[in-house]
Amino acid sequence: MKPQDIIAGKSSLWIFGYGSLVWKPDFKYKRSEVGYIENYKRRFWHGDNFHRGNDESPGRVVTLIEDDDATTWGVAFEVSGSQLEESLKYLNVRETVRGGYITKMVDFFPHGEDRSPVQALVYIATADNPLFLGPASPEEIGAQIAVCRGKTGHNLEYLLQLAEFMRSSCPHVEDHHLFAIETAALTVVSYLLAAQ
Repeated sequence: MKPQDIIAGKSSLWIFGYGSLVWKPDFKYKRSEVGYIENYKRRFWHGDNFHRGNDESPGRVVTLIEDDDATTWGVAFEVSGSQLEESLKYLNVRETVRGGYITKMVDFFPHGEDRSPVQALVYIATADNPLFLGPASPEEIGAQIAVCRGKTGHNLEYLLQLAEFMRSSCPHVEDHHLFAIETAALTVVSYLLAAQ
């Protein structure tokens, strides 16, 4: 789905973020809402050789994996007017060109009683992407995250910021995958610091 196809005939658009977009959108938006999408689970299965790693040591960032029984919490941003084209140009470079993500439209459910879902654009890295790393144990993923760094910063920052978002904005949601990796990565960091 190309950006021009997404915005055809639209004056506004919702964009759903479930990784770094929840704490660092870096584009202008009209408003944001915490909520969730259904039938996807968040997983640290995608490699990053630009923002949070490099070619020799790719970092690990999240993507969405289809799962009929899952929900993924995050933030949707409404963009309108000139924000619409500007945000899609920016995200095309950030997520598609550098990250290898594709786009899909999904139903986003804002948090709260009696809220109607809205259609939202989401970026997903699929298994056919060359940067896709696939599943690994929380210990393996945590160890990789603990030592990787890219042009945007340390991979550990990405993990910790995402975990903090979930604790502060979605305290009622238990993301076992995320928190198990956070524990594993912090264990590796404590060992590295003790060894110095």
